[in-house]
Amino acid sequence: MQRDFCPGGALAVKSGDRVVPRLNRVITAFTKASLPIFFTRDWHPRNHVSFKEQGGIWPPHCVMGTAGAEFHPKLRVPREAFVISKGTKADLEAYSGFQGTDLEKRLKEAGVREVFLGGLATDYCIKETSLNALDAGLKVKVLQDCVRGVNRREGDSELALREAVARGARLVTSSHAVGLVTRVRKPSSKPRPA
Repeated sequence: MQRDFCPGGALAVKSGDRVVPRLNRVITAFTKASLPIFFTRDWHPRNHVSFKEQGGIWPPHCVMGTAGAEFHPKLRVPREAFVISKGTKADLEAYSGFQGTDLEKRLKEAGVREVFLGGLATDYCIKETSLNALDAGLKVKVLQDCVRGVNRREGDSELALREAVARGARLVTSSHAVGLVTRVRKPSSKPRPA
């Protein structure tokens, strides 16, 4: 959820900013439940391989240290959240949050067995991150009302979600995720043994 992927940004996803309020509800629920939250971000050098000037397919975007690389200003980013930077090497493309990062190690250290994914863009970063999470043995739930796609070709986002589901991911809503976390958080009404 970086500025360059939102309307007005260098690589804007149509209506990309509309998922922010729903993501914030999920982030708030996870924070209240003391569950770990990870943010991935593109953090590219100016000569990144994905940029058109270097033979890639994208305009320059999310260049490290620029305003376009910042998270959307209305996105809630808790202080205790983990921020994973990807695509930091000029010669390495990285759609997945796992590619070229220590995300898998950090998830294991935090005891994470299941991930809920939301953000931009469905047909690239969300798809690749979900597939890599499944490869790492994690359960994956994609928050389908918290994602939007680039759709270079019509239907790319739907195809991406179908591929993730075929590999074992589940599609859920932000309300479903908040409900699950809220139920987990509620103290048990059963009496404790003496």
